[in-house]
Amino acid sequence: MPQLEVNGVSLHYIFDGTEGAPVLMFANSLGTDLDLWDEQTPEFAALFRILRYDMRGHGKSSEAPGEYRMEDLVGDALGLMDALGVERVHFCGLSLGGMVGQMLAARHPERVASLTLCATACRIGSPEVWEERIAAVLDRGMTAIVDEVIARWFTETFRRQQAEKVEEIKTMLLDTMPLGYAGCCAAVRDADLCGEIAAIRAPTLCIAGRYDPVTPPERLEELAGRIAGARTAVLEAAHLVNVEARDAFNDTLGRFLAEREAP
Repeated sequence: MPQLEVNGVSLHYIFDGTEGAPVLMFANSLGTDLDLWDEQTPEFAALFRILRYDMRGHGKSSEAPGEYRMEDLVGDALGLMDALGVERVHFCGLSLGGMVGQMLAARHPERVASLTLCATACRIGSPEVWEERIAAVLDRGMTAIVDEVIARWFTETFRRQQAEKVEEIKTMLLDTMPLGYAGCCAAVRDADLCGEIAAIRAPTLCIAGRYDPVTPPERLEELAGRIAGARTAVLEAAHLVNVEARDAFNDTLGRFLAEREAP
């Protein structure tokens, strides 16, 4: 199980593919682990080295005490890249992972070749919502929020027709460490990136789920409007757009990345 000590935590990661190929780095959402990208990894492994990792307090990465800041999570991503000798990546992040990508690209433009922001925003939710979520998981564990979260992550049709896949993702959420989840909730609660993402210069694609109640398409349009040259795509899915709309997601991301790597 590959682990690296980075920024005060032990990060679990998987780095697959041919050395020398451009690196595609995936960053997962709050409450999931690197297996969130299982439907993307085989699709892109022929052209890219794929770097996936569990955020602190998620999956097989260790948790750190107390609340986290978005700067901590960006520091983890940068530290992992540095430890692996990766200078530049095509970065694709979903929800929380998308917020990490925004700050990374705005503050460290030399490290980001392109940016794909999925089901995210420059500010997500109100402080009160996140305080309630933190209190619930610290008091009663992950079971306290699982049903409401799954209802936001997938449409009712997908939950009914793809029950096995939904259970797989549900297990990721239930296996997440409450302290790590709460720490990352605090990072989202306190992050307002709307003022700094105008500094992003990397080619940017924003992917929304048409039925996403968390970050609906208008939020992705707002996000794209703050980044020079950013484009948007709306897919038939709720929040976990890469899972529910797998084929359309892979096609959309693949065409965007092909443009970036065209000779």
